[in-house]
Amino acid sequence: MLDVRFVRENLEDVREAMRSRQKPWDSTAFMTLDTRRRTLIAELEGLKAERNAASKAIGFLMRGDEAERTKADQAKEAVRVINERIEALEGELVQAEQDLRDEVLSLPNLPSATTPQGVGEEDNIEARRWGSPRDFEVEGFAPQAHWDLGPALGIIDFERAVKLAKSRFILLSGMGARLERAIINFMADTHGARGYKEWWCPLLGNADTLTGTGNLPKFEDDLFKTTGGMYLIPTAEVMLTNIHRDEVLDADDLPLHYCAFTPCFREEAGSAGRDTRGLIRVHQFDKVEMVKFATPETSFDELEGMVADAENILQLLELPYRVITLCTGDMGFSATKTYDLEVWLPSYNGYKEISSCSNCGDFQARRANIRFRDAGGDKKPRLVHTLNGSGLAVGRTMAAVIENYQDSDGTVRVPEVLRPYLGGVERITPAS
Repeated sequence: MLDVRFVRENLEDVREAMRSRQKPWDSTAFMTLDTRRRTLIAELEGLKAERNAASKAIGFLMRGDEAERTKADQAKEAVRVINERIEALEGELVQAEQDLRDEVLSLPNLPSATTPQGVGEEDNIEARRWGSPRDFEVEGFAPQAHWDLGPALGIIDFERAVKLAKSRFILLSGMGARLERAIINFMADTHGARGYKEWWCPLLGNADTLTGTGNLPKFEDDLFKTTGGMYLIPTAEVMLTNIHRDEVLDADDLPLHYCAFTPCFREEAGSAGRDTRGLIRVHQFDKVEMVKFATPETSFDELEGMVADAENILQLLELPYRVITLCTGDMGFSATKTYDLEVWLPSYNGYKEISSCSNCGDFQARRANIRFRDAGGDKKPRLVHTLNGSGLAVGRTMAAVIENYQDSDGTVRVPEVLRPYLGGVERITPAS
C-alpha cells in the first residue's frame, strides 16, 4: 500500500507511475476522500477543544452563586450537544478512513528507478542466459511434450485428474509422485544450505493475511474462498510475509531469509485459453517459495541474491534458462522491481517462466504493519522491505526435467542432483 501522505503530496508523480504500469488513475476520488477525512479531523479537533474549554468553565461556575450555577447547567447542555456531534463525526471519520484506505489499497506499487519502462512483455529486457538448449535434430529425434511423454510413461494422469476434480488439475503416479517429492526436498534442502530458514505453513489464510501481501481486495476472483471466509493460499509468500505482521523487528536480525514448500491454489480467472495443456498453468501446484525481510538500504542487493539463489537451483539441475527484467507494464501488483527466470521447454521451442523474484519495497510492510527498529532503539521504527521469489515452481520444474532429459527411446534420465532423493534411480521408464 502506498503512503497516503506521499500520494497527496506527489499526485502527478503517482499518476505518471500508474500510467507507466498501464493502470491509468483518476486522482479525483482520492482527493475527495482525503479532503473529507482531513475536514472531519479538523472539525473533531475543534469540537474537542471547545468541549475541554467548556468543561473547565463548568468547574468554576459550579463553585459560584446561583446565577453562575445556572450558567453551568447551560454549559453542561452545550457539552452534551457537542458530545453527540463528536460521536457522530467519529463514526463518519471511521468510514472516511476506511474509504480512503480502500482507494489506496487499489493502487499498485510504484516502479523503482531501475525498472525499465514498457507496455507489456515485449518490452521486458533480457539480462542474461545460462546453458544451451539440446539440439534434438542433431540427435536424430523429435522431442515429446511433457503432456504426451508423462502419460506415456505412466507418471502423469490428466484424465483421471479431471474425473477427480476438474480440468487444470493433475494426478501423479509412481515415479511421477516420487519425482515431485524429490524436487521439493532438493529445493528445500538447497535453500536451507544457503541460509534460508524453513517453515511449514497453514494452507488457509484469513482476509487480513491475504490483504497484507496485496492479494485482497483487488484479486479476490483469483482466490479459492471457503464458506467460512478463509482463503486457500496462492503461494507461501502470503504466509511467510505475514509471520511478522504487526511486529517490530530488530535491525540486527535483518535480513531474514525464509523458505517454505506449500501446495498453491489459484482460480486463474484471467487466464482462459492460456497454457491449457500440461503442468504449466493449473489450479493446484507445488512450489518452494523464498521470502526476505530487509532494510531499505539493502533490499535491492537482497533481490540480486534471491535471483542467484533461484538460478542456483536451475544450474544444479542443468536446465537452460534466461533472466528477464520485467518492465513497468508487465510487473506484478506489489512489486517495485521484478526479475523472471524462464526455463527452456522444447514443447514451446522457447523459454517459459519458472520463477519470479520481486522486491516489494515497503508496499506490503505498510499493509501488514511490519517495522524494524534501528540499532540503539532511540529512533522511530521504520517499515521493512519485503521480497519474494519462487525457488522454484515444482510442476514447471518437473515439466522441464521431463522434456530436457528425455531420450529417443521414450525414457527420461534423472538429473544427478535428484538421484539421491530417488534412491539412486537414474532413469524413468514405463515400468517405473
